[in-house]
Amino acid sequence: MAHKKAGGSKANQGTNVIGKRLGVKKYAGEVVNPGDIIIRQRGTQFHPGTGVKIGRDYTIFSIGEGVVSVRNKKGNKFIDVLSAK
Repeated sequence: MAHKKAGGSKANQGTNVIGKRLGVKKYAGEVVNPGDIIIRQRGTQFHPGTGVKIGRDYTIFSIGEGVVSVRNKKGNKFIDVLSAK
């Protein structure tokens, strides 16, 4: 007869996981320079539009100088950088 109760795994109990600092870094209407990170995300909640590119970790960053803009198209949110000229 067992003299201890079944314990179960305690491998991941009580550990704190650090945040990954995801989210919007530059909002609509803000001025950005080439290479500025606009959004860090997991997957494509936001899609790249004109004036931006998407990294392999789905980070959206500007490739030119301008103002951040957000638009909806068929239920998807697109991020654009419109040139300030």
